[in-house]
Amino acid sequence: MEVLFESRDQEGARLREVAERRLRFAIRRLTWLVPRAKVRLSDVNGPRGGVDKRCQVEFKTHGIGTVVITALARDWRTALETALVGAARALVRMLRRVRDHHRPRHRAIGFDH
Repeated sequence: MEVLFESRDQEGARLREVAERRLRFAIRRLTWLVPRAKVRLSDVNGPRGGVDKRCQVEFKTHGIGTVVITALARDWRTALETALVGAARALVRMLRRVRDHHRPRHRAIGFDH
């Protein structure tokens, strides 16, 4: 899996290795489905502070679409963890939806209702 990382903020850029490691851990059982992932960290308000750390996680998948989740928090790690949890859940939901949609429906033969 290719992991792309973007951050224009110096503090956010220092989290590159942590972000990649956490991303790989979060979807360790679904890496076969995700050839490319992207993590973007940005500071919405700049130095003013507040709930302004944004993490956007994007998973490009084989055949079932793209998952994009954004989280805002007071610190980078919380934003990263929140976005990763949401993206992993969304990925599992998408996979289940696709599998359920393609599952053949069986009808009981010989029973009249």
